[in-house]
Amino acid sequence: MPSIFTKIINGDIPCYKIAEDDHYFAFLDINPMSKGHTLVVPKVEVDYIFDLSDETYQGLMAFSKKVGEAIKEVVPCNRIGLMVFGLEVPHAHVHLIPINEAIDMSITKAKLKLSKEEFEKMAGEISSKMNY
Repeated sequence: MPSIFTKIINGDIPCYKIAEDDHYFAFLDINPMSKGHTLVVPKVEVDYIFDLSDETYQGLMAFSKKVGEAIKEVVPCNRIGLMVFGLEVPHAHVHLIPINEAIDMSITKAKLKLSKEEFEKMAGEISSKMNY
């Protein structure tokens, strides 16, 4: 059975897409730790990030870097944190989280509640800064 991320990639579940190429897909997290919190996934469905082929893993990191640079242009922050939880969805992915201090990446922190319009605006702004 396809993961929720595969369903998002295939267009079966809507998302706030940031970027896509032949191998990777980036979209806003719907339960963000901060504005601009983005998930980046390989299109190949592999459960555990360290089970990805070296080529796919390295490509995921390179694509994530481009997405992170675009986020940083839009969201005022000290840096973009990268986190791998790997438990909530059986599809390898990374979280790109705009942060100003370490506590901004705490998984126990209350998630933001954003409107559809806020998500759409953020996705559009970040997407417009993507440099492929």
